[in-house]
Amino acid sequence: MSTDEFDVVVVGGRCAGASLAIRLARAGLRVCVHDRAHFPSDVPSTHGIQPAGVAILRELGCFERLATLTEPINRGTLVVDEARIEFDDADELLGAPMLNLRRHVLDTVLLETAAEAGAEIRTRTAVTGLLQEHGRVVGVLTGDGPVRARLVVGADGARSTVARLAGAEEYRRTPPGRLFVWGYFEGTDHPTGHVWLGRIGDHGFLASPTDGGCFMAVVAVSMERKAEVLADRPAAFAEGLRDWPELDAVVASGRRTGPLHVVPEWHGYFRRSAGPGWVLVGDAGHFKDPTPGQGIADALRQTTTLAPVVVRGLEAGAPDLDDALRRWWSWRDRDAWAMYWFARDLGAAGPLPLLQREVLRRVAADPRRSRHLLQVLNHDVPPGRLFTVPFALTALAGALVTKKGQRTRLLRDAGTVVADELRHLRPPRAS
Repeated sequence: MSTDEFDVVVVGGRCAGASLAIRLARAGLRVCVHDRAHFPSDVPSTHGIQPAGVAILRELGCFERLATLTEPINRGTLVVDEARIEFDDADELLGAPMLNLRRHVLDTVLLETAAEAGAEIRTRTAVTGLLQEHGRVVGVLTGDGPVRARLVVGADGARSTVARLAGAEEYRRTPPGRLFVWGYFEGTDHPTGHVWLGRIGDHGFLASPTDGGCFMAVVAVSMERKAEVLADRPAAFAEGLRDWPELDAVVASGRRTGPLHVVPEWHGYFRRSAGPGWVLVGDAGHFKDPTPGQGIADALRQTTTLAPVVVRGLEAGAPDLDDALRRWWSWRDRDAWAMYWFARDLGAAGPLPLLQREVLRRVAADPRRSRHLLQVLNHDVPPGRLFTVPFALTALAGALVTKKGQRTRLLRDAGTVVADELRHLRPPRAS
């Protein structure tokens, strides 16, 4: 049986793998993308693409086509209990609008763009093993035969085959805080290009127009109620929407198309993401709580930084490539670290702690800080630059005066916040 040979084999053809393949193929490398799925096809996803990710889609030349398939989102409402922020200038403030696209649309456009750039695309082709020589990965095994490559990229999601075969262990795992229930609605009376993001009481929310003229609405329920939700998804979904009457009215103005979807099993993690002849990107290497909708933009940002590392490393040779990939993995951890814990806190089960509610109330009351919160969600500003210790202490002092009957609870919240900050000061070093 003959063996195909490429510079890079990318395992996984969705947003991480396809966007990396576009860049590598345009740089002149011989690239082959393998994916067990057929396209177009869907995968569970919040679908929201933060402006940072949309800016990269513009750079890749995909934005104009995607913007004809869904409404670009420039306006929005962000609510956390009594705190409320409205914005109507995402493109100006953050450099691009948001987009919401189901994965059968987004991934197909990216994969077609990769093919146009010169990458070879092999769908419905599962990778079953890694080729190794002298302790180095030198390709993959597939049902169609072996495929050799100077580098194998695992871009195959949370259940990554490449990660499993390479023995890429997880670290800094976090348990799931919430169960996400979502559906699509036709004919809704929603404001054009508007997103709703919220956390009210024990429910989280994400809603916006998506492709095909549909409206997507997500309700996040504490994971402790998993059995109840799975027993009656419509009842749990409707109960959650009642916490936000304004969003409930938008959803009620349309009709649901298809079933309500859930992701019953997930957790947060980092994985060892580089080794001799292999690297992991996107969800294959790192997954955070979906509440702030970072996943797709994260994947696009990671491939933007990984592509030149691969190009230069392949030019330099194996030892330099391996060192460069380890440095990139270290960058990935530093880049994701603060947002990882911010996402965990935002998506934690139960009502938001009283001190955090007071902090966010003060953020919403200050236009400058409100803008910074949107920049935090866009990965432009680290959470620590907005939620500083002096600001938190000011919020605590004010709450201790105005909420005298809840001082013990506030001080307990403050102790928890301080302990978390000390534990999560810096990411581990890649090794």
